[in-house]
Amino acid sequence: MVADPEPLRIADYAFISNAMTGALVGCNGSIDWFCAPRIDAAACLAALLGGPEHGYWKIAPATSVTRRSRRYEKDTLVLETDFETAEGAVRIIDFMPADDERSPISAHIIRIVEGLHGRVEMAMQLVIRFYYGSMRPWVRQVGGIYTAVAGPDSLDIATSATLEVNDRGIEARFVAEAGRRTHFRLSYRRSHHPYTKPFDIEKSLHETVVWWRTWAGQCSYHGPWREEIVRSLLTLKGLTSRTTGGIAAALTTSLPERIGSVRNWDYRFCWLRDSTFTLWSLLSNGYRQEGVAWGHWLLRAIAGDPADLQIVYGISGERWLTEREIPWLAGYRDSRPVRVGNAASGQFQLDVYGEIMDSLHVAQAEGIRPERHAWDIQLNLMDFLESHWQKPDDGIWEVRGGPRHFTHSKVMAWVAFDRAVKDARIYHPDAPVERWIRIRDAIHAEVCERGFSKEKGSFTQHYGSAELDASLLMMTLVGFLPPQDPRVRGTVQAIERELMEDGLVRRYHTHPLTDGLPEGEGLFLPCSFWLVDNLVLQGRREDAERLFERLLALRNDVGLLSEEYDPRNRELIGNIPQAFTHVGLINSARNLTGDGLGARRARNCPAGPP
Repeated sequence: MVADPEPLRIADYAFISNAMTGALVGCNGSIDWFCAPRIDAAACLAALLGGPEHGYWKIAPATSVTRRSRRYEKDTLVLETDFETAEGAVRIIDFMPADDERSPISAHIIRIVEGLHGRVEMAMQLVIRFYYGSMRPWVRQVGGIYTAVAGPDSLDIATSATLEVNDRGIEARFVAEAGRRTHFRLSYRRSHHPYTKPFDIEKSLHETVVWWRTWAGQCSYHGPWREEIVRSLLTLKGLTSRTTGGIAAALTTSLPERIGSVRNWDYRFCWLRDSTFTLWSLLSNGYRQEGVAWGHWLLRAIAGDPADLQIVYGISGERWLTEREIPWLAGYRDSRPVRVGNAASGQFQLDVYGEIMDSLHVAQAEGIRPERHAWDIQLNLMDFLESHWQKPDDGIWEVRGGPRHFTHSKVMAWVAFDRAVKDARIYHPDAPVERWIRIRDAIHAEVCERGFSKEKGSFTQHYGSAELDASLLMMTLVGFLPPQDPRVRGTVQAIERELMEDGLVRRYHTHPLTDGLPEGEGLFLPCSFWLVDNLVLQGRREDAERLFERLLALRNDVGLLSEEYDPRNRELIGNIPQAFTHVGLINSARNLTGDGLGARRARNCPAGPP
């Protein structure tokens, strides 16, 4: 096998999933990231954040490749990668059985090598290292399979090719000929569970294609950019736990927001701040079942004392997400530290109260009645917020420079009271509506007075600041002020003037005093989608469509987007695939079509049956 000259770019990876966990497959045929059995479990293939010695699974031609291309099978997460050599051509089909109900604590990666023409010498190399590359397993042959065991974890590999175990790992050499298929199956199980039983791989491939296409076929939207919307919806589904309904922010941890920086975070959890946008993107495209499951996950996660509310939870609603560093991994392109867990789970962020109330409001506006106890939870949240909205917080961006009176946070506190009033007037007449109205109006007046700079003609990042922040683009999207308000127009113009680079929007200018971290990061892609939405609302359709097409052009060759974009090196950076970015794509596409302002209408209409 010919060695790769340098690490792959983040955009060189594709995503496969079984709607419980997933894996990243490089364009070179190497799977460099795989956590099992859940998306937030410890990685057993972690070369993405270290080197080959930390675990990878590569299948590729043993000789030089003259051309390669790849694609997903239409409306699926089944990946096809074609390699051409001087001797012939071969295709590798990668997928995870998404219809597998055998066990929620197992996961299978299937790789099918199909000869297209000629005879291609192929090489397979598998290095398994459990717990983020630190645990070398005991490998032995049991019957027709090899099994690798370390502590509670085990991977079984089965194939028709001849395997060899050596100091380098598990290897195979074989020939791909036209019309011939060679199967490989890597199956995770708990080490104390029985060995994985064989199953029909070709049948599993067919069932997986049908499963994904059936799901994609539920999309109710048939207008412009439908293909892009469906690809993003499939990505969201791949990041969703089919057992809990939780939607992870991304598949990965610690892919840097700037190459070589310390801005490397674990995104394999569920953020409440994403909830309303995610819910709308699902419901507005016909995915009611997923929307209901997300709503149920939300209520389970936030149940308890409002003072204990977190901004982020585990896939099943876990609260303990202690952040720690993995010192033996050098990080992607030497971007360290590699982090597992997320300390932001312990921050106080006012905006999440608004996101929760907004999510439940949108659900009711779409005719989804919440569980009986939902209003009791909401009342508790409002009681807490009533005595805490005046306090400084850590803000939407989870800065580590200390609490401040962030303007966006106060706007979202206003949203919480606004949605509580709207819902109470229809469903809960005993609620203290008049008191909530007084608080809502007081917050609005305070934001307009203390969060607005007359000198800049714009709202600012936090009270008393002259800095801008892309989260201010949310003011119109949540209905705080109308899009034609001069203060809103001034804010949008200021952001275009001061926060844009290479035609895209950055979150804010990073300063250690506010940020608590060394300066410098990429351009956070969801912010540019928010600008698209604002431009639509202000009637600047040509500008909005131009920016939207610019964002679409940043997707990699299989339609995936990460968290950020590096304008200097012109590459995607940050964790991938990023749910919030794909949610932004879906919602902006819908806002640009004939039902353009649908998201804003739904978020501000009185709750009730459609």
